Amino acid sequence: MKTICFSCIAACFLTMQPGAHAGNPVAGPDPAVLIEEANQRRKLPAAEMVSTLVLLNAQGKQRVRKILSYARLEADGITEKRLVRFLEPADVKGTGLLTFDYDKKTDDLWLYLPALRKTRRIVASEKAKSFMGSEFTYSDTTPPPTEDFTYQLLGEETVDGVSCWIIDSFPRNEKIADENGFSRKTLFLGKEDYVLRKAVYYDLGKKLHKELLATQVKLIEPNGKKYRAMLMTMQNKQNGRSSELRIEKLELKPAMSEDFFTTRFLERP
Repeated sequence: MKTICFSCIAACFLTMQPGAHAGNPVAGPDPAVLIEEANQRRKLPAAEMVSTLVLLNAQGKQRVRKILSYARLEADGITEKRLVRFLEPADVKGTGLLTFDYDKKTDDLWLYLPALRKTRRIVASEKAKSFMGSEFTYSDTTPPPTEDFTYQLLGEETVDGVSCWIIDSFPRNEKIADENGFSRKTLFLGKEDYVLRKAVYYDLGKKLHKELLATQVKLIEPNGKKYRAMLMTMQNKQNGRSSELRIEKLELKPAMSEDFFTTRFLERP
């Protein structure tokens, strides 16, 4: 079981419900089960995506990067393989990330740097680091097992007109907290579509760190009730920087080859 990766910032209107953010659990469904269902709902059988990643500094100056990515769900219906490749600008062109997102064990990640002509493995201790200079981390792209965290259901809140469960997530120990880069994460999960609409991160010192919001949610596969947020933004509340990930194109590719998800393909020009 995995938590959810990547959400975004945009116009968000919040209506507080009694008990929300009070830190006291409320009666309701098991939050770990809700998160497991949400993670399964976002996995597609096989897909190709073109995205734009915009990095903004505290002064509003931006850098724009184009990304091509592939994803495929394995026969077990749980393990997801993903490959991300940067298309432009020239200084990052060819850089790629290959991920094997498992259920019960630590994920495998490989980063290819064309300037060095070398692929290296990303180890667990590096997952809290910035992904390609953005406010997203490697942990955001491939979250750890749900069993690594404890959860509390705090209540309900409306985010951008959508009724959401509020769930607090806490690493089970200091090692897990260090690997993921946060001491607590509060999730706002759509009650009807199981889409993560917002997440608030607290650093290892328990101070507010980042905020993630998701908008432009689309139904991608009606039969499986699978949705995706097409615009994702992570805003760093401490340094004023933010990163926006916009999915420009998403196509289902049922005949996608297994060869796409190899280090050999990752290193292709």
